[in-house]
Order: sequence, then structure tokens, then C-alpha cells
Amino acid sequence: MAVKKSEIYNSLWASCDALRGGMDASQYKDYVLVLLFMKYVSDKYAGDTNGIIEVPEGGGFADMVALKGDKEIGEKINIIIAKLAEANDLKGVIDVADFNDPEKLGMGKEMVDRLSNLVAIFNRPELDFRKNRAEGDDILGDAYEYLMRHFATESGKSKGQFYTPAEVSQIMAKAIGISASKSADQTIYDPTCGSGSLLLKARDEAPAGITIYGQEKDVATRALAKMNMVLHDCPTAEIWRDNTLSTPHFKKPDGGLKTFDFVVANPPFSDKAWGTGLDAANDQFGRFAYGAPPARNGDYAYLLHVIASLKTNGKGAIILPHGVLFRGGAEAEIRRKIIKKGYIKGIIGLPTNLFYGTGIPACIVILDKENAHARTGIFMIDASRGFVKDGNKNRLRAQDIHKIVDAFTKQLTLDRYSRMVLLAEIEKHDFNLNIPRYVDSSEPEDLQDIEAHLKGGIPLRDLDSLSDYWTVLPSLRGELFGLGDRPGYANPKVEPAGVKPAILGHAEFANFSQRVNDVFAEWRAAHLERLRGIKVGDKPKPLIQELAEDLLARFAGVPLIDAYDLYQHLTTYWAGVMQDDAYIIAQDGWAAARQIRELVKNTEGKLTEAPDITIGRQKLKAELIPPQLVVARFFAKEQAALEALETESEKIARAIVEMDEEHGGDDGLLFEAKTEKGKLTAASVKARIRELADGFDASLFKKFSAITRSGKPLSSELRKEFVDAAPDFLEFLQLAELRDLIEQEKNASDAAKEAKIALDTKTVKQYAKLTDVDIQLLLIEDKWLATLEAHVAGELDRVSQSLAGRLKLLTERYAVPLPKLAESVEMLQTKVEAHLKHMGFAWN
Repeated sequence: MAVKKSEIYNSLWASCDALRGGMDASQYKDYVLVLLFMKYVSDKYAGDTNGIIEVPEGGGFADMVALKGDKEIGEKINIIIAKLAEANDLKGVIDVADFNDPEKLGMGKEMVDRLSNLVAIFNRPELDFRKNRAEGDDILGDAYEYLMRHFATESGKSKGQFYTPAEVSQIMAKAIGISASKSADQTIYDPTCGSGSLLLKARDEAPAGITIYGQEKDVATRALAKMNMVLHDCPTAEIWRDNTLSTPHFKKPDGGLKTFDFVVANPPFSDKAWGTGLDAANDQFGRFAYGAPPARNGDYAYLLHVIASLKTNGKGAIILPHGVLFRGGAEAEIRRKIIKKGYIKGIIGLPTNLFYGTGIPACIVILDKENAHARTGIFMIDASRGFVKDGNKNRLRAQDIHKIVDAFTKQLTLDRYSRMVLLAEIEKHDFNLNIPRYVDSSEPEDLQDIEAHLKGGIPLRDLDSLSDYWTVLPSLRGELFGLGDRPGYANPKVEPAGVKPAILGHAEFANFSQRVNDVFAEWRAAHLERLRGIKVGDKPKPLIQELAEDLLARFAGVPLIDAYDLYQHLTTYWAGVMQDDAYIIAQDGWAAARQIRELVKNTEGKLTEAPDITIGRQKLKAELIPPQLVVARFFAKEQAALEALETESEKIARAIVEMDEEHGGDDGLLFEAKTEKGKLTAASVKARIRELADGFDASLFKKFSAITRSGKPLSSELRKEFVDAAPDFLEFLQLAELRDLIEQEKNASDAAKEAKIALDTKTVKQYAKLTDVDIQLLLIEDKWLATLEAHVAGELDRVSQSLAGRLKLLTERYAVPLPKLAESVEMLQTKVEAHLKHMGFAWN
């Protein structure tokens, strides 16, 4: 049975994190990622004489596994890693971390246990990379990315800079047009490459491949980058360790800087030590011809290095703090010259707190030398408002990435988001590039209308601002609002509470809803056979790209519906549920959906997953198809009968609660029947009934019992007779009624439980009987597509709610003019004064 990708990543991180102890994540990553590297190359290249990596005898992951419990495990792991490093020119790459360091890994048995368990984590069957190609659609690449992101998150300020968020990397790669590259001989360079994540995301965009170059000054981080390249089938990537600014490694034969087709960079922000070992005024590479950056701020030093590293037709993208857009002094002069040269193609303002190690706002500066001479403007995007909270960081969603890329690549003018800013306009602002000067992304102010507050009526200005809605629902406005008593104002025809029902009941809204549903139905029909055609060996990633792009395209022309929101619903559902389903089918086929397994407790005696079905002591989990979908398709009558029994049980239980609330107080008829804990139980009620019965006259009780057995109701005359003869008889009657209810509730509850067990048993058996057609119906239509259809319905509800909410607010805001309010206050004041006067008080 295939293991879900999300479970692999979560389990991998949780296991590694549990063994971390007190070690900082920025250090612990060096151990974990080396082991992942050893596992991958051993699985893929051991015994392969033609492999790009040689796994020597005594230098593979299997040799590590054999060390479990060995007292010298730390030293021996170092030896194994050294053998692999020596055989493959990886010294200084995979042997940076010391696996025999007692300060980090503990002494004696603590080290032995920790390392034994850590190696065991990577020896799991689901982490078998022998058939894994590590190229975009695999366990390894995603697992590595997952671990890197978590290590960056946990590493704290200034220690997580080795990792550029994948979402930002995607934007940069798409913005500079790597997808248009035509040859693997074309080059890409990152002068501050960190772990190499930015380079690899850019590589993913190159259809024919691309030649990779990178430089990183930190020893351990450069090692991460080298491993990252091997893990992603880029072993020939050149990753050099040194200071890029003082000692750039990549040069032309004549000693000048080597130039590249593409350059991407995420340098350290505002690097105060950028000039160490460098004489900027006499730079041998001429990088600072436009001016020397400030001595204590290196942002422009890295920008100028990137520009100098681009070919004459090269394109680049660099992440920098917002200050580079508007700071004065030397930076202002450099900025003016770069703008005049036409090198800056665009600027993308990003949300705050995206990056690891800093929370300050940043931007992406897009560079393009090829068309610099003809450039007449700079395309600006303010994407600062599009993100989601993710723990203590912000994260760009799939819809945010797509919208940024669409706006930039298509040069779309979007209100409060993006536009082309002509160089003439920028020059008027003294070459200040601060985005808010040119793109105001703030929400329009909701202005109060003083005249409407004084005289009533809804300002037409406010109604006109809802023109997008009126275009789709042209006659609705006239049904909700009529002409006012003066120009510029309207009067509501519907009370505030009736606005939403009026919208939902309007024929034009019904037509609009049908149009939206039709678009979804067309998208559904277009991809249904593609979904049914998923087979063993397929790659799911292209599938979601195809589905999502088509959904976005189809809804792009639908008014009032944000196509990017629907795109996000699909991609979120894919990431959370559908991806795991698709990968399991691609590995095990549709038959995997027949699997329903018994959950097993972990070493701590706990279940790590919530069961779908419990039958006795059995806790069962369905892999792909939730049991409720099987029940709905095959056992609807049984489910209805069960719900009826549960409803009856709940009804009786409510009656018991109500009786307790009415008669269970300190002086109530049921009080004496309660337990020490204040509960009414079947045993305590019966005991109190027996106690009362023992005190009754025998003939009286015999007469009462005969009436009860006959089933006849107790008449008021007989009730009075019994009460007169026995004052406790009313309590006895109340308790007898409660006893009967408790018995009824138990019987109904037992019947419901039996029906539930019977239904669950049938459901479990049904899984094995499911045909492939059944499975596809349940999984594709009842699970996947039904969920997405519900999201479409949610977007329709958002439209009606948004319009109704605004109209209700306006109607209520101006419902009572100020003079009427004053008149009401005066009337109330008069009443209060009259009451006070009547009570002998004077009010001034």
C-alpha cells in the first residue's frame, strides 16, 4: 500500500525534530540533510558502474544501518561519509557535520540511541529512492524542500537566510522568462546561492534544461547547495565557495566577469560588511561605474554585481529591501543612472515577513538588458496584500503567485494592483521608485454623506460604486431602490433584513448562478475522462497544472467571481487531499481505494490517526474513500433508518434533561433521587421509587399497580385520591415517568448502536466489492468534484453576501435622518422629565 506524500513529509519532520534535543535547527539540518543525501545516492547509484556518483565499499547508507547500537556509531558514520566524499570529490560538502560530536549529539548511550534512531528514520520503506528520479514530480525533491523550509522556519533570525521561499523563487523564474530558453547550454547564475533552492526552482522552468552556476561564502551552506544539486540530478552544477563581491569566482579568459543569460539572487539585506576585502572605487571588474554604494549598506553592491554579470541580452531578478527604491544619497544617484540605462524592467512589491531571518518588506527588481535601449517605463506591482498567515511567517498562496506572474508577463493594468509607469513620470518624482507613489493598493475610503445623515436617502454615489453588480443584475437596483425626494439620492424599497432574500430570489441572480454553475459543469465535463484515466506510472503534477490552469481560464471571463480564488480552492484542495489520492492511484492503481486498514497504536500506546469506523475494538481507516460516501451510494435506506433511531434517542434524552431542569432543583420532585454527584441515573431513580413504594399502604399501591398495568391514564380524581392518601405520591408519579423515559432512551440508544454496528459492518464489507467504476464514481465525482462544486457554491454565496452586506449597511446608515433622531431624543427627554417630576425630582 502506498504511503501518502503528506504523511511521509510530516512523519519525516516530526521524527527528526523529536531527535533534535537542544540543538539549534540551523545546525541540526546539517546532520539530517547529509543522511537524506547518503540514502538517496546509495539507493540510486550503489552497484551502478555507470552512475555519476560512486558508492564505494563501506561508504553507503546500508553501512550506516548496520551500525545500529554500535558504541562507536558516531566515529564510524564519519568514516562512511568520508569514503563517499573522497570517491566523488565531495570533501568539504558532505563531511561538514561531525557525527561524533558529543556536545551536539550527547555522550555514550545518548549518542548511540540518537544516531541509531536517526538513521532508522531514513531506512523506512516509503523512502526508497531506487525508482525516484528527483525531477519535479517525486518524493525526494518535495521531501528535501519540506525539510529545508521547516529548518529555515525553526532556525530563527539571521540563521534562515540559506533558504529562499519556493513561492518567491517561482515568481522570479517566471518573471525573467526562463521558460522561453531553448538550450541546456544557456546559463543561470546566483551570486549568493545559499542552499541552491532559488537556482533549482529556476531550473524547473527551463524546458530544455540549463547550465547552473552559483557562489556562496558560507561553508556549510555551500555544502547544502552542492548536495541539493546532486539530489535534484544537477551534479554538474558549479557551486563555488567564496565571497562574491570581494572574490568573484566566475571569470572570462581575459579576467573580466563571466556573464550569464539569467541571474537570480537573494542577497543578505543591507549587508554592513559588504566592502570587506574590496576597493569599490578601483574595482577591477568595473561593477561600480554608476557609483560606489554606501560603506555600511550593500544592497546596491549586490544589485550592481548582478547587472555586471548579465549578458547584453541577459535577464535577472534580485530580492532587495524596499529601501533601495527610495533611499537618498549615493543610492539615489546610482538608482537614477540605472533607470536611465533602462535596465529595470519591473518592480514587484511583496508582503512583509515572507523571508526567513527578517520580517522587513522586500521587493523583486526585474532586470532586462536586451530591451533596455527601448524601455519607456517600469512595470510596477503592489502585491503586498496577497498572502496567508503560516505560523509566524506570511506565505504567498498559489493564487498570489499566479496573479503576480500574469500581471507582469502580460503587463496587465489592474486597479490598485499593477500598471506601467512611464519613465517621464518617474523622473518627475526625482527617480524615486517607492511603489505607493505609483500604485495605491489601499482600500477606498467609505465616505459618510453629511446631507444623507441630515435629510435621509441613499447617496447615488454609493450605489453607483456597485456598478459591477448592476451590470450583471441590471433590474435588481430598481427593485431595491426608488427615486429619492431630491437629486443625487435614492430611497430604499426593501427593509434591511429583506435585502439578501430579495437578491437570492431575483431572476437575474438565478440566471447568474446558473451561468457560474454551467461554466463549472463544462470544466468538469472536459476533465472527467482525464481523471478517470489516471493509471499506474502517471505523474500527478502535470495533472493539477492542467486542471488548475483550465479552471482559471474558464472563470476569467465570469463577472463578480474571482477566478484566482477558485484557482486557490483547487490548489489548496490538491495540496491537502487530492494530491495524496492521485499519487496513491498512480502507484497502486484504483484498487488501492478498496483498502480499509486497522489502525495500530504507536510505542506510546496512542493512535496517530483518527479512525473512520470503529467496530468493537477495531479502529479502521479508509485510505481514499470516506465511509460516508460509500454509505450514501449503497446504504442510503439503512442510514435513514439509523438517523431516525438516533433522532428518537436524542428526543427522549432532551425530554429527560427538560424534566431535570423543571423538577430537579433543591425543592423539586426529583431532587431526592439524585446521586451524590447530582446526577439522575436509572439505578438512583429506581431506588427512590422503591423507597417511596415501601411507605405506601399496600392496598393503595395494589390499586395503582392495577391501573398502570391496564394502560389507562390516571384520572384527576384518582390522582387526588392517591395524593390525599400519600403526600409523596406526586414525587412517585414523577419518578415513574422519568424511569420510563430512561428505559425508552436506553432502548432507543441500544437500537441505534446496533443499527450503527450493522451499517458499519456492511460498509466495511462493501469496500472489497467495489468495482473500478464504483471507485471512480465515489472518488472522482462524490469526493473530488463534489468538494470543488461546494467551493463554487461558496463563491456564489460570497457574491450575494457582499452585495447584500453593503446595501444593508447603507440602508441602515441613513435610515433615520438627524432631525428625526433629535426629535426622538426630545420626545424621550420629555417623557423622562415627566416621570422624574411624578417621583418628586426636578431635571435641568
